[in-house]
Amino acid sequence: MAANLEYYKVFYYVAKYKNMTKAAAALMSNQPNVTRVMNLLEAELGCRLIIRSNRGITLTTEGQQMYEHVAAAFEQLQIGEEELEQTLKLEKGAVYIGTSETALHVYMLEQLGVFHRKYPDIRLKIFNFTTPEALAALKNRQIDFAVVTTPVDGGANFREVMLKPYQVILAGGSQFAHLAEKGVCLKDLTKYPFISLAQSTKTFECYRRLFWEHGLVYEPDIEVATTDLIMPMIVNNLGIGFLPYAFAEEAIRKGEAVEISVKEGIPDRNICLVTENQRTLSVAAMEFIKMMKVAD
Repeated sequence: MAANLEYYKVFYYVAKYKNMTKAAAALMSNQPNVTRVMNLLEAELGCRLIIRSNRGITLTTEGQQMYEHVAAAFEQLQIGEEELEQTLKLEKGAVYIGTSETALHVYMLEQLGVFHRKYPDIRLKIFNFTTPEALAALKNRQIDFAVVTTPVDGGANFREVMLKPYQVILAGGSQFAHLAEKGVCLKDLTKYPFISLAQSTKTFECYRRLFWEHGLVYEPDIEVATTDLIMPMIVNNLGIGFLPYAFAEEAIRKGEAVEISVKEGIPDRNICLVTENQRTLSVAAMEFIKMMKVAD
């Protein structure tokens, strides 16, 4: 580039206002300095750009040709500055979130509502993943962060922050009401049909490990794709199953299902925020994370 960018900035305002005094005011400079810069620019380019007269300033043919390019560049810069200002003020942008079904229903729906009411111009892109899928999407930069259920086991590249514990229960339909009348051992439960998420999920692994710690094998009779499919099957007496209390609460209240006490206890689980180390997030994504931590 033949000339200093500041020279083109001066030329832009001179050509825009067709007046040295107005150009100097816009530049917060003075007329002699503007005149000096214009002389330097014309010398470096080797041609006249403007013609000065008592009636003001007119552009030469070469000046008009150059102004069309310079104006387009500066106007794009102004648009960029305005968009950046909107982004920093959270008036523009998007947040990409990966969340598991349980995390969405137990925690994220409320948080999404709070954020959307506060920042209605920020677009929210929500992706429903299992925990392993969410970690893969985070690694591939498809999402800004993940909100999933423990266990996570993400490794050294990820940072985990516990957001909210939630209660897990064992539920059964009306045909299993007798099990709710007394505590039941895990060993006794192996005689009954179980409904569970698929073996590829962390939820399945969590209960497989629970049974293994007591010398038992966790072998569900029915595997489903999503947590919200478990309760309808329980209500229809297809088996018993572990699930978050929030998913079972209404059916238990209506008398369509019962909570079955397990003598060994069922470990509570957590909603967990997962971010990738060494990654810079957008202002909007950082604000969402900040809001969740404050809410916690």
